[in-house]
Amino acid sequence: MARIIDVIDHVNVGDEEFAYREPQQGSGDWRMGSQVIVGESQAAVFVRGGQALDTLGPGRHTLSTANLPILSGLIGMATSGRTPFTADLYFVNLKDMPQVGWGTNPPIVLETPGRGLGVALLITHGVIDIGVDDAMLFVKQYAVGKAVVSMRDIKERIQSMLLGEIAELLSKSGAQSVPDANRLLGDLEGAMLAKVNDKFRALGLRIKAFEAKPFTAKDVSLDELRNYVSLDMWERVQRLNIAQKAAENPGLGGALAGAGVGMGVGQQIGAALNPEAAGLQQQMLQQQMMMQQMMMDMMKRQGGTAEAEAAAPAGSAAPTNPQTKEEIQALIDNLDLKLANGEISEAVYNRLAAKWQERLDSMG
Repeated sequence: MARIIDVIDHVNVGDEEFAYREPQQGSGDWRMGSQVIVGESQAAVFVRGGQALDTLGPGRHTLSTANLPILSGLIGMATSGRTPFTADLYFVNLKDMPQVGWGTNPPIVLETPGRGLGVALLITHGVIDIGVDDAMLFVKQYAVGKAVVSMRDIKERIQSMLLGEIAELLSKSGAQSVPDANRLLGDLEGAMLAKVNDKFRALGLRIKAFEAKPFTAKDVSLDELRNYVSLDMWERVQRLNIAQKAAENPGLGGALAGAGVGMGVGQQIGAALNPEAAGLQQQMLQQQMMMQQMMMDMMKRQGGTAEAEAAAPAGSAAPTNPQTKEEIQALIDNLDLKLANGEISEAVYNRLAAKWQERLDSMG
């Protein structure tokens, strides 16, 4: 039988240490009457069979059925029994760990309707003061079966939870811009810290201080943006980007090219998202029709000038508003060429050809 532990403590606590198991190699042999010395800002949790059972606070404790009621009941000892039993003992550090760094990795996605591409990637960084709030809960969540638990072991989960809470608060707040988000960030450093703490307490942790630099928007390309947003959101961004580029081009030819007429904007987006996703085809075709309708509306607002530009040969000096029979006939002939080259859609060709042919016929 292994040596029975009569007196044990843990005084050499590491700077980033949360929990430390005694003995390090595994379960120790104990008996009622053994002593456990728990330092200030410590708690000691007994674990047997993978279950966290009893907790001891600061001070010198002689083990008995009085201070280990759950464990003693589990092993079936009488009050005066001194039969050895095996168990793990975890010393938990209850001191706050100050100035623990955190940052937005990955960025927080914020929808910004009516601004830019309708989405911003928020980035910031800061520090928190964090510590163990409930030793029993913490041991159950993180320590059972481990010799040591330090900050580096759980920092990723802490950051993930923190960013998840901030993102949820941003979503519920209705923030739609970087300034809106920064106003909320100021609240987080005060009253809203209590809300963030709710989920941390469920894991036996607490955050006593929260500091952050103001949010800024991460500058990424459309391809990079796809790595951070949902499929639906990225698709909406793509459509908006196409529409913005088309609106910036005063010529209908450029607008139609920007909208993807010929190949079809739906097929372009679908191929970029997932070439093998056949289920998106119908949806993409509908999007193409919507974009073409938008371009037609733009053409109506621009009037005959845009139509003439659509029909005019690239780089030509053709008049933007043909008046003579010869000019109109040249425009109609060029429509045939543009249709054959795929530069305009059949719907656009039919409408423009009919209009200018009617004008030509009326001239006798």
